[in-house]
Amino acid sequence: MPRLFTGLAILPDVTQHLSLMRGGLHGARWIDPENYHVTLRFIGDIEAPVAREIAATLAQVDRASFTLRITGLASFGGRKPRALIATVEPEAALLELQAEHERLMRRLGLPAEGRKFTPHVTLARLRDTSSLAVAEWLSQRGYFTPLTVPVSRFVLYSSRASTGGGPYVAEQVYPLWG
Repeated sequence: MPRLFTGLAILPDVTQHLSLMRGGLHGARWIDPENYHVTLRFIGDIEAPVAREIAATLAQVDRASFTLRITGLASFGGRKPRALIATVEPEAALLELQAEHERLMRRLGLPAEGRKFTPHVTLARLRDTSSLAVAEWLSQRGYFTPLTVPVSRFVLYSSRASTGGGPYVAEQVYPLWG
């Protein structure tokens, strides 16, 4: 039973830039740069026939390519930080693509995604890391020069059940036009 999600791959030059942020934080489990992505829709553990139906349904998406902007560094979790992320500007084309993925999965009978969509690239998962240590790590990174990422496709990924962070397999790639 595959665990599936849709996402946007990050180009190697941007991946390399983000990977330079790694290190210097106790309790951080750094994501391998080849697994950096922006999740559009987590689907979950799916039986093979439903996975094939999902793959076919996603082929209906007919959208133009667009550009993402990675604008800074932040964390999720507040007083109990659980992840370090690179923030992604929530521009219209990205939000519309994500909303279409949500609609298509709901049409297939899958439950609604329970979390609000917050576009980001996960850099590290955190365990027993203090919010003070995270704040210091973020402040040491200083000014973050925004990165531009052209998006010409989205991907249906699979992952094996693990503690997170990959490895991810591109099961199907869907081009955007333009």
